Amino acid sequence: MQGTVDGFVHGPVTPVAAFLVACLGAVLGLRCANRSLGGKRPVKGGWLALGAASIGTGVWAMHFIAMTGFSVAETPIGYDRTIIFAVLAVAITVAGVGIFLVGHRGTTRMAIVTAGTVTGLGMASTHYLGMAGMRLPGQLEYDTLTVVLSVVVAVVAATVALWAAVSLRGLLPGLGAGVVMGVAASGMHYTAMAAVSVRLDTVTGAVPAATGTSDTTAPLLVPMLIGPVCFLLLAGAVVLLGPRIMAGRPNRNGRGPTGPRPAGLAGLPAQGRRPRARTPVGRAGARVPARAGARPPHHG
Repeated sequence: MQGTVDGFVHGPVTPVAAFLVACLGAVLGLRCANRSLGGKRPVKGGWLALGAASIGTGVWAMHFIAMTGFSVAETPIGYDRTIIFAVLAVAITVAGVGIFLVGHRGTTRMAIVTAGTVTGLGMASTHYLGMAGMRLPGQLEYDTLTVVLSVVVAVVAATVALWAAVSLRGLLPGLGAGVVMGVAASGMHYTAMAAVSVRLDTVTGAVPAATGTSDTTAPLLVPMLIGPVCFLLLAGAVVLLGPRIMAGRPNRNGRGPTGPRPAGLAGLPAQGRRPRARTPVGRAGARVPARAGARPPHHG
């Protein structure tokens, strides 16, 4: 029996929320990738790890926020929690591969194309593995051409976003690249959902009626989304304050990062000036040049 599928139970709320979360994760991740290009090894690794976690978490959260609006009219839907969190680990890992390729290989054409392909495939794998965690009395079926189209959308948009993020400087190009990657994630998701059909199992010729399709998935998914969304907000704070946090801790006077003085300034005072030799001052206030062996004047 063919199930009646609805991907917009809550109207435009879930697509808009999913898109915004995907953009947030993408903007943070791409900004981290951009900042890693000029950093030294310990700082570079920190930025790249945070970028991978941000992109992966954003794609994962986007998928399951969108799935809160998905229903099959004839049956309730459940999810396997183990698979859901395994998908999160996969999303972060695959995004990390793409981010680290850009961070360590630079902005060469081959590096960007490879990283974009890996990141796009990671988005697609996050979607389809997440769908594999769905539990209902039936099976999901996919239209092959639409599935291929969804993967192409993800790969092309992710490649363009990575290129813009590491090649163009400035805040606005970075935000634009994040929006492009958000379009990649959400566009891939809804293109892939257009390929889905549900064939329900029938034992006695009837399928159990749904007990309220609009509330079958949200109570299960929303609590699991709280932690990842909070992580994205914290990551946003780190990106805003990142140059101060990752460049070094301030010294005791709060005037910059601690560390050894440059070799050329060793032995100099804190102000960086040489001390001036004192010269005697006469009665009228004029300075009297000091002569070797000269006695101070005697005022009778």
